[in-house]
Amino acid sequence: MENYRDLGGDSNVAGYMTGTDWIEVVFKTGTCRAYTYTYRSAGEAAVEQMKRLATYGKGLNSYIKLSKPSFASKC
Repeated sequence: MENYRDLGGDSNVAGYMTGTDWIEVVFKTGTCRAYTYTYRSAGEAAVEQMKRLATYGKGLNSYIKLSKPSFASKC
């Protein structure tokens, strides 16, 4: 897992892992902290945007909260 850089200093995202057609996002808090988003569940555009934001280190938590992409699995 890659640590999320959190350039804004206020994210609930702790880290992430990526594959060809998926991203797993691990949050710092919450009952269920790991969510996997796939092309099939959230759509290719959403997953690729989350990958870009994760790599950049800013905006991922906000993107997820605002766009509410469907996840394939959690916990």
